[in-house]
Amino acid sequence: MTASEPTGSARGLGGTPAATLEFQHVTKRYDRSEVAKGTPGAVNDLSFVVPAGRICVLVGPSGCGKTTSLKMVNRLIEPTSGRILLDGVDIATRDLTELRRSIGYVIQQTGLFPHQTIGQNVATVPRLLGWSADRQRARADELLALIGLEPRRYRDRYPTELSGGERQRVGVARALAGDPPLMLMDEPFGAVDPIVRERLQNEFLRLQEELAKTIVFVTHDIDEAIKMGDLVAVMQTGGRLEQFAPPAEILSHPASDFVARFVGVDRGLKRLSLSRVRDVELRPALLGRIGEEAGDARRRATADRFPYLLLVDADERPIGWLPATDVPADGPLTEEMAVPMSPLLSPETTLKDALSMMLDADVNAGIVVDRAGRVSGLLLTDMVASFLRAADDVPGTVGAGPEREPAPA
Repeated sequence: MTASEPTGSARGLGGTPAATLEFQHVTKRYDRSEVAKGTPGAVNDLSFVVPAGRICVLVGPSGCGKTTSLKMVNRLIEPTSGRILLDGVDIATRDLTELRRSIGYVIQQTGLFPHQTIGQNVATVPRLLGWSADRQRARADELLALIGLEPRRYRDRYPTELSGGERQRVGVARALAGDPPLMLMDEPFGAVDPIVRERLQNEFLRLQEELAKTIVFVTHDIDEAIKMGDLVAVMQTGGRLEQFAPPAEILSHPASDFVARFVGVDRGLKRLSLSRVRDVELRPALLGRIGEEAGDARRRATADRFPYLLLVDADERPIGWLPATDVPADGPLTEEMAVPMSPLLSPETTLKDALSMMLDADVNAGIVVDRAGRVSGLLLTDMVASFLRAADDVPGTVGAGPEREPAPA
């Protein structure tokens, strides 16, 4: 096995260092008359640097040059002037095929080959790179497992047999297969419903924590930009860069009236997109296990300031709530006693999404679960409010827990 071969999930996916990407006064004009007259084009004098391992989101209204800028990186579109550097090397000097194989590319409709299996789709770049069949299969299985699709169940299926969210995951896996130093993502989650989109966003951010790729991500949605980006480039119609900064700076100090209008008047609430459930100290959940003696569970629940028992199975996966007053004095706890649950939240869920889910469900508590579905704790609406107040007082701090313990429903 050579040094370039993946030898396991961590080494294989992190084997190629992330790249630094730089735009130097890049302009793109499609009409020759625009060039002669010096009039604005699709992209105008675009300059910024994306450090290695960061997510940069290009956001703005239709016609602002987001996708054009993205496609110039893998030379699907050639710039009229200026330079794009990848790790200090002008991409115009690189072999086109080699350049594109070194860049992962994810689009809105995934672009999966319908006549190929999922495993074959994921292995597209390794196949082009001449990897052996066994190595291609191992890489495809590794990535399918990483994105949460069990290889034995999904490897031999075809794209038409998958849901939209599953196809989008496969598109991400295919882009990662060659272990590229740079990934380009053009509205990757735009074609799925809001619930699936939120899950895909969270899953991708979790992956990025492990992969630390350099990513350029295009969206028209400022909420998605704030959630996904380490850096955000707000672009104006005509391909002009209005502001390039971390999301917190864009929310707190818009560089222009255009940016302020584009971000919206609810900038305070949008700041909740910059923090995640994992940033808050969760309230421990009072658990009652199916089959447990009800009398003991009742005593614990009635003595607690949060008088609700969360029924869980043997693996501590949540089943439903049981108010302390409804816990019987004797006998075992049963699944039938449970009332509907609060929303299930992951540590990667943004506080904005968590608050929205709790308000939509008309409850005051969300149940936080780990990747195996086990209960990690509770997030209360008051805790989110306290977090935001604390951030107003001392930027970057986490608020204390609430004084009042609301009911889950």
